[in-house]
Amino acid sequence: MENNIGLAIAIAGAGIAAFVPGIGSIIGITRPGQAASGVLREDPEKFGSLFLLVVLPGTQGFYGFIAAFLVIIKLGFLGQAANSPAVTEGVQIFLACLPIAVTGLVSALYQSKVCTAGVHLVAKQGEQGMKSVIFAAMVETYAVLGLLTTFFLLNGIKFTP
Repeated sequence: MENNIGLAIAIAGAGIAAFVPGIGSIIGITRPGQAASGVLREDPEKFGSLFLLVVLPGTQGFYGFIAAFLVIIKLGFLGQAANSPAVTEGVQIFLACLPIAVTGLVSALYQSKVCTAGVHLVAKQGEQGMKSVIFAAMVETYAVLGLLTTFFLLNGIKFTP
């Protein structure tokens, strides 16, 4: 029974890793997407300049999916013999998923603000769009660091036989 609890906690960690940054990405894409739609109504030729600004906050959802996938692999759900972690190992996996969950959510929300400002810049000065992408990429850096932290923490967890 105890191993089932550890497994449930580990699966909850994978769910949090995918779910929380995914929510951030949904909200993150919506904000610049709405602003870009208004710009495109006036000037459809700016689609190429706006596309990257709209999709950039969506990457955090992918990072969360990658972290969840790493947990799924660690638990052996992809054809290998399934690992059944003890409660302490399940808690370790859950906690290892928190860096990408938190940084993914927060960075997607704030990156959407930077991208929305970039959309407004492109509306006035279309050739300046890449400068906004660079600013938005700086926010992205912290989601990448969250994913790397989760990756290293997950790799450090060893199951007891």
